[in-house]
Amino acid sequence: MKSSVIFEKIAKAFMYLSIAIVFVMVASIIWTIFKRGFGCITWEMVSSLPGGGFYIGKEGGFLNATVGSLYIVLSSTLLGLIISVPIVFYLNVFLSQKSKRAYWTRLAFDVLYGIPSIVYGAFAFTIMIYMGLRTSLLGGIIVITLLIIPILVRSMDEVARNFPRDLLEASFSLGATRLETIGVVLRQIAPGIATATLLSIGRAIGDAAGVMFTAGFSDSIPTTLSQPAATLPLSIFFQLSAPQAEVQNRAYAAALVLTIIVLIISLAGRFITNRFSKHKLN
Repeated sequence: MKSSVIFEKIAKAFMYLSIAIVFVMVASIIWTIFKRGFGCITWEMVSSLPGGGFYIGKEGGFLNATVGSLYIVLSSTLLGLIISVPIVFYLNVFLSQKSKRAYWTRLAFDVLYGIPSIVYGAFAFTIMIYMGLRTSLLGGIIVITLLIIPILVRSMDEVARNFPRDLLEASFSLGATRLETIGVVLRQIAPGIATATLLSIGRAIGDAAGVMFTAGFSDSIPTTLSQPAATLPLSIFFQLSAPQAEVQNRAYAAALVLTIIVLIISLAGRFITNRFSKHKLN
């Protein structure tokens, strides 16, 4: 009896230690970004385009990267949801839990989930070269959409698999069609959809490898899908690679803007999740 109590105390100690380590790491990262970012950020950096010699310490800002990131992330998330939501409903409403087709589909998405973003970017870049396409906003949207689809599908699928099957059978017993039953399922897994969307946005907005190959980089804001687009991760990478300390400080300013965008999206997602949770049956 004593050995089990000792083991439980040791396990709790390791658990609290792990939580403390993670908290300290996250806090140190955020503190570094906010401390160095607030120290050099100006309204000109946030609201203006790069000027001549911006990447060697001269005038201008990174508005092009902020707008480009929002263009790519919002468009790819919307496309990803349009593709992923029907797949999740097909797996959980139209197929049985023991279906081999559902098993292999989930396995395929698990494999796609673990593929690094640079592989998606290299694959898309190869296809673009073969088709004679240039780096563009459309290329960035496509590769990020491919990147987040597995995240959306597997995250929403885990929530949908915990959906009460009795409620599903009750809907069918009342004469509801499969399409009508989807509405019942949608209200129950809405918090899961919001969470999956947050995960995909966090992965998409911080990706640099995929868009480096497909979206390219530009000092202007794209007005068409065929024009190259800058992103905040690439802007941070290029500025940190510069030898000038002033340019490196601008990278932390861009990182601060990126962090604030993620925080705003996370808070909005929490609000949406709490709003939809009232429709969920416990």
